[in-house]
Amino acid sequence: MFHKKLGSALAITFLLAGCVSFGGKPPERLLSLNAAQKVAPGTLRSASSGTAITVADPEAPKMLDTVRVPVITSPTSVAYVTKVQWADTPRHLFQKLLAETVAATSNRIVLDPGQYSADAGQRLMGELVDFGLDEASNSAVVTYDAMLAGPGGTAIAKQRFTASVPVGGKIDANSVGAPLNAAANKVAADVAAWLATPGR
Repeated sequence: MFHKKLGSALAITFLLAGCVSFGGKPPERLLSLNAAQKVAPGTLRSASSGTAITVADPEAPKMLDTVRVPVITSPTSVAYVTKVQWADTPRHLFQKLLAETVAATSNRIVLDPGQYSADAGQRLMGELVDFGLDEASNSAVVTYDAMLAGPGGTAIAKQRFTASVPVGGKIDANSVGAPLNAAANKVAADVAAWLATPGR
């Protein structure tokens, strides 16, 4: 009797396995971002209270708040590159790259969002407007709207930063990673230079 019940259960399991998908085929390639400018090992910085800067995760539209890599095919349509995904959402990856770049190119103490309560200094917030490929220009485009706020949350300055890097050849899983990384680094470097402006 036990063997009959076990056999029936296994038969049902195999039947269900043919109807239910437990996850799609994994992508052939995972992409990440690598900061061109990094904090040197052993670097020690100190600052008075309230002078640190926290780099917050940027906001992002639903089209970008995904691990898929978008391609703008027309002003009103979007496709996604097949066989490739981000290792994390672009806004989280960009926040890490931006924080590393600001820390590497300035004398400021840069905090992650989780450390903000330790020193309520300035806060860099913003929105990732573009982070993908443009089919018409065959290029990677990154656009970030930055807003710098003071310790009280009052906006000090706002500015848009954008960078475009050509894709060498056809847009596919093998060609998109390097130009997107280069464009993200260009925007991060420009934001860091903006933050270093006297009076910021």
